[in-house]
Amino acid sequence: MTTPPVPKPDQSLSFQSGGRALHAEVFRPAGSHPERPVPGVLVIHEAFGLTDDIRAIAARFAGAGYAALAVDLFSGRPAAVCMTRLLGGIFLNSLEHQGVQDTRAALGVLGDLPDVDGARLGAVGFCLGGSLAVAMACTDDRLRAVAPYYGFNPRPAGALARACPVVGSFPGRDITRQQGERLRGALEQAQVPHDVKIYPDARHSFANRGPNFDAVASEDAWTRVLEFFSQHVTHGPAGH
Repeated sequence: MTTPPVPKPDQSLSFQSGGRALHAEVFRPAGSHPERPVPGVLVIHEAFGLTDDIRAIAARFAGAGYAALAVDLFSGRPAAVCMTRLLGGIFLNSLEHQGVQDTRAALGVLGDLPDVDGARLGAVGFCLGGSLAVAMACTDDRLRAVAPYYGFNPRPAGALARACPVVGSFPGRDITRQQGERLRGALEQAQVPHDVKIYPDARHSFANRGPNFDAVASEDAWTRVLEFFSQHVTHGPAGH
């Protein structure tokens, strides 16, 4: 199997959050210009950090017409230490821990780019990043829609009533299946626009290149995300 070339960002930058510098990479659609600002998508990585796989996903969003900012939440620190802190925050302080603050800061950087329409922003996340995307959906009014993949829901569950529109993708053969089912139920009850799908035969990280990659489920999820973002991010009304 031929390894696809590693996509190169159009811009690398750093920004401050919580007293430390975070690294991010920006992938832009062809022809983007400050006079023709485009919608933006924040891409939040899984436990392996800002990998070439995450870069490829950001580049794919750029190919679909979005400016994509891929943030490295582990910048300058051991990944294991960062993961321990982030997972603790997800389960103990779901809506206000440092990871949520870091992704909010990254969203602000994305929205302030001169060729990005700061009124049309979305976020996509995988596992760890999926959990952060849902937490942001409940706490950040700048987001028009989020796309969590196999993440955990914030606590308290009632926070989901405040969420922006959500398009979620969850594997059936994984502990996060229950998270997807609960997310769908909570959004239905709160009448939040959503498309949450469980892929019965898929495993964790099915949309990320690795041993559990599922090409069929991954492509279906990608199609759903683009359709949902087109409706709610690119063309939907501002705010929620």
